[in-house]
Amino acid sequence: MAIWAALALAAAAATSPAAATNPAAATEIEAPGPAGPLRGTLVMPAGPPAATILIVPGSGPTDRDGNSPLGVSAAPYRLLAEGLAARGVATIRIDKRGMFGSAAAIADANAVTLADYAADVRQWVAAARARTGAPCVWVLGHSEGGLVALLAGRQPDGICGLVLASAVGRPIGAVLREQLRANPANAPLLDEAMAAIASLEAGRRVDVEGMHPALMPLFAPQVQEYLIGLMTYDPAELIASVRTPVLIVQGGRDLQITEADARRLAGANPNAELVLVADANHVLKAVEADDRAANLAAYADPSLPLAPGIVDAIADFVAAAPPPGGSQ
Repeated sequence: MAIWAALALAAAAATSPAAATNPAAATEIEAPGPAGPLRGTLVMPAGPPAATILIVPGSGPTDRDGNSPLGVSAAPYRLLAEGLAARGVATIRIDKRGMFGSAAAIADANAVTLADYAADVRQWVAAARARTGAPCVWVLGHSEGGLVALLAGRQPDGICGLVLASAVGRPIGAVLREQLRANPANAPLLDEAMAAIASLEAGRRVDVEGMHPALMPLFAPQVQEYLIGLMTYDPAELIASVRTPVLIVQGGRDLQITEADARRLAGANPNAELVLVADANHVLKAVEADDRAANLAAYADPSLPLAPGIVDAIADFVAAAPPPGGSQ
């Protein structure tokens, strides 16, 4: 399910894994999964938490820290958890069903739908409330995780509201086309890629025999059913039905999701709040120039801090917005 990373991150080399979160503040937490436990990391602030946020990962094999074997080792979710803890906010960051610590939750990590991930979010919300005593939990979805958050938000019991970070605002097919065309190196692959996207949008599987090897991670047979389902969702339609508070956070130097996506989401829900962070890239890191190579290098740099304004925007929003029912 490496929907966007395979080609966009080809130039980003992996580095050594980021250091673990302060063990004094971080503990393991579980929620029920289909065949075994879902696992994650709970980080509590020094005092009573002002709020609790569940961090839902982006596409493909993205782990609870926001890292991926596809060349991402920036640890954005770990850094976000640490920054929010300093602002008095508890977080739970999770491994998706079938992957990493949640490998036992399902035998085949690819045999999944967006609705399955949304169901897991609801299990996590219940587990978080039981563990922390919070009356409700905020759901933060990053990248494709924003779609999961929006779908979960349709059943808002126990959910304070949503935070959408670098979240897609258009149907996935449209975003994929734009991302592939944005990289000049993809020019020889475009006809084949566009035909594959059109087939999946029509609900038809793609014959990969003879497909260019560079496209295989994106259109591998084992992920095609997931992609077909994913392409049926319009994020703007989903957010229009959300009745809880929503914060949309979008970076100005995001190579994968654009400001237009964020504005489309905000335009579909008049109660949503939009925060634009000028120098943030897709993994929420600070990138000061329009240099594609430097931007991609940030995907593999766990020492690079999050862009200024990311943590404060989220912490301020969850502290100020009243949860469902009007009680914190």
